[in-house]
Amino acid sequence: MPIGIFDSGLGGLTVQQEIASRIPDQSLVYLGDNKYAPYGVRDHEQIYSLTQNAIERLWNAGCDLVIVACNTASAVAVKRMQEEWLPENKRVLGVFVPLIEAVTERQWGDNSAPKEVGVKQVALFATPATVATRAFQRELAFRAIGVDVEAQPCGGLVDAIEENDFELAEALVQSHVSALLRRMPNPQAAVLGCTHYPILKKCFEKALGPNVQVYSQGRIVAESLMHYLNRHPRFKEKGEALFLTTGDVDKVSLAATRFLSKKMLFKSV
Repeated sequence: MPIGIFDSGLGGLTVQQEIASRIPDQSLVYLGDNKYAPYGVRDHEQIYSLTQNAIERLWNAGCDLVIVACNTASAVAVKRMQEEWLPENKRVLGVFVPLIEAVTERQWGDNSAPKEVGVKQVALFATPATVATRAFQRELAFRAIGVDVEAQPCGGLVDAIEENDFELAEALVQSHVSALLRRMPNPQAAVLGCTHYPILKKCFEKALGPNVQVYSQGRIVAESLMHYLNRHPRFKEKGEALFLTTGDVDKVSLAATRFLSKKMLFKSV
């Protein structure tokens, strides 16, 4: 069966591309809910409802395993879905936990008690909605102790990326990094807590300086999925990639082509 990958917009394509490069024969269905993007400015109930609708669309496309490649939806909806809504034969995975496992140097599936880790100061860059949930700090506390997290809500950044306005996007990165560094002058690590942000990873690295290790999610999530599929081989299926959108097909295809610098063709869902 194909694996579904969902984001509110284009950012999840950074995850899809990493998965496709590491598991090239796997059938993948990507869904961008571009009609309602961005999620980061919406309230929690709106985000939860929109995420439910998108996941159900992917189930209808044959995807019993869905990766929510949207940090806002992961932070707001995934845990609640897993506890209250998910049918027994379906799986929904978020993108926060693999990232935190990487930062805390935990092996996949290590559920031991929280412990001291090498990184003591972490900068988190994410959408306002993701920051407001404190989901990153909560999940981190399950795995590590003694880590100080300073979160910076990056208002406007997703919109600039979606609109292909990279001059504005780079200016916003500079502004958001400067604001965080005033509160945490010497972070050891920085987490790009939005799947749009890896497109600007070099910009974040330049603004933060050479002593800060910057973590983005595509590679980390792809490697975590490889481990998951080894444990759950029923989700493996050879096939092509399919790209779906709730938005305007021509506009989204053009924006995705610019976003990834390669030809992308979406279909309507």
